[in-house]
Amino acid sequence: MEIFNDIDDNQIRVLGTSDNETGNNEHETKEKKPWKKWLKILGIICLSILGLILLAAIYMIVSFSFSAPPEEDVIEDELGMEVYPEDYIEPQGINVEQIADNIPGYCEIRDTMMNDIQMKIYIPHNAVPTLHVGKINYNDAEVVYAAQAADYRADNGKILGAYVLKGKPLAWGLTKKGYCAIIDGKVTVGVADNSPLFEEATATDGYFFRQFPLVEDGKLYHRTHKGKSIRRAICDFDGNIIMIETLSQESMHDFSQALVDLGADQAIYLTGGSTYGWAVDAEGVRHEFGIKNRRPHRNINYIVWRRKK
Repeated sequence: MEIFNDIDDNQIRVLGTSDNETGNNEHETKEKKPWKKWLKILGIICLSILGLILLAAIYMIVSFSFSAPPEEDVIEDELGMEVYPEDYIEPQGINVEQIADNIPGYCEIRDTMMNDIQMKIYIPHNAVPTLHVGKINYNDAEVVYAAQAADYRADNGKILGAYVLKGKPLAWGLTKKGYCAIIDGKVTVGVADNSPLFEEATATDGYFFRQFPLVEDGKLYHRTHKGKSIRRAICDFDGNIIMIETLSQESMHDFSQALVDLGADQAIYLTGGSTYGWAVDAEGVRHEFGIKNRRPHRNINYIVWRRKK
């Protein structure tokens, strides 16, 4: 009987591949699996790279938001500066009203425009000027005006130029020719390589700092710096000390020329850009500018007017 060729009605023949054929299929499957493995590894690598890029972008955004470094925090060469008398225009002047001494201190705030540049003018009344180094109390009710004064270096954090805080010298050097001295409550703004007011401030518990010169004796003090930013300055208008800032990004030259045309006798720069400050008007309303620095540098510093006591 040929049982492998014929079967009875009550018998079952199992159909399928032979052992050899099965072995061949398993071998083919094993050959295909490494491709899937490498595809998975490649996908994981791509996702990891995208994740690192995203984390780096988030870190840069957060670092920029919380640090807000000063606009000009490196030493800049003052060579090449020249006075351009032909740029001088007859000043228009700024009248400063005299305020009774019994009125609480405040900061008068005016809007003006010169040479198509919109600006704000800040005039402290019945307030005493000082300098402050380090973190400042943003909620100090006695402060009627505060703005960053001297720059500090990004590499070592040291204050740029000579600096005196209540009679104590904190920095030396001539990186910028403009200066502001506060001695016995009187503010003097000027331009000089060497000023005896540095020694006088040291001897009388006074204050002193240096910044870029903008206006000297009513004439524009030209600088080669061509970048544009929000600009601020402390100025002397016929013996009245006034702070001015632009409401738009301007070059140093255009800002200086606008100060000349307004009638400034002397003017030096205050740290501009997004650096934070504020003023309090006669109604007690607080006017802020710039961005608060939540992690201020140890040498961040301000020129501050506080109400007379």
